Amino acid sequence: MSALKLLEEKYATIDANFLQFCASHAIFSVEDFLVHDVYMLVASAERLTNADRLKQGINQMLSIIETCHQPWKNGLVLLEDRERNKRCLSTGCKSFDVLLQGGLREGHVTELVGPSSSGKTQICFQVASNVAMKLGSAVFLDSGNSFSPTRIKQIVTRISGSLEHQVNGVLQQAMRNIECHAVFDIYALLNVLHQLNTNLENQAGCTVRLIVIDSISSLIAPILGSNNAQGYALMVSVGYLLKKLADRHNIAVVVTNHMVGGEGGNLKPALGESWKNVPHVRLQFSRDLATNIYGVYILKHPYMATGRSANFMIP
Repeated sequence: MSALKLLEEKYATIDANFLQFCASHAIFSVEDFLVHDVYMLVASAERLTNADRLKQGINQMLSIIETCHQPWKNGLVLLEDRERNKRCLSTGCKSFDVLLQGGLREGHVTELVGPSSSGKTQICFQVASNVAMKLGSAVFLDSGNSFSPTRIKQIVTRISGSLEHQVNGVLQQAMRNIECHAVFDIYALLNVLHQLNTNLENQAGCTVRLIVIDSISSLIAPILGSNNAQGYALMVSVGYLLKKLADRHNIAVVVTNHMVGGEGGNLKPALGESWKNVPHVRLQFSRDLATNIYGVYILKHPYMATGRSANFMIP
C-alpha cells in the first residue's frame, strides 16, 4: 500500500480536494484509511458541498484496499522463506549474538527497551556499522540528535581488523552505506517510511538491510492520550509500515523505546498495550553503574523462550 498522493495520477476521484479532505482526518496513506471508521468519514463528507465527489473517492479507496490483501501462505511457504531469505545481522557483540542465535533477524521488527544510558543506542550504532561494512546499507532515523559519526568511526576502526593504511577505505565505505534522516514528529516519520517503501518497490536489487529508529517512543508518545483516537491510528500505521518493510524486503528493523512507571513503581516499556504487539522481538536493556556491565533480557521472541539473558560490555 502507498501514500495517497501517489494514487492521484492513477485515479480521477482521488484528486486534490479528496486528498485535502483525507488530510483533515490525518489520513495520508492507504494504511491510515484502513484504521479509520468509514461510516464516520462518509458522515463527515456529507456535511460538505462536494459530498458526492468525496464519497466517490471513499468508494475508490475501498476498491483499492480490496486488491491489496496479502495472500494466504501455508506453513511450508513461511518456513522456506525464513530459511532462504531471512538472515541474522550481527550486533557486533559476541554474547548478544549468542543469546539471539546469530543476531537480529531480517524480516523482524526488534524493539530495544530500557532506561536512559542502558546501551540501546550503542547497539544500534554497532549493528549499523556491521551492516554498512559487510552486507549493504543501513537507514538510521534519528529523532533526538543521537546519531554520532564519530562513534561510528570508532566502531568501524575497532572491528574492521584492517591494517592502518586500509582503515580509511573501509571507513569511507561504511559511512557511505549509512543514510541518516532527522525525524522530529510522527508525520515526518511516516513520510520517510512511505518514501523508503516506494524507493524499494521500484528498486531492482534491494541493498537496504537495516532500518533503525532511535527512538520510536519520542515520536509516538506525544500523540497518545486517553481520548486521542487519531494518535492511536497513526501509531497503528507506523507499526504496519515497519512490519511491511521488514517482511517484504527482508530488512531487519530496530526501534528503541524508553521505560515508564507501572504498577507498584515497577518500570515497563512505554507506548502501552496497543504497541506491544507490533514488534516481533522485544529486548530489555539494563546497566550496572558500578561495573559498567550491560545486560539484555528477552521479553518476547517468536523462536526463543522468554527470560533468557546475557551480559555484555560496550568498548
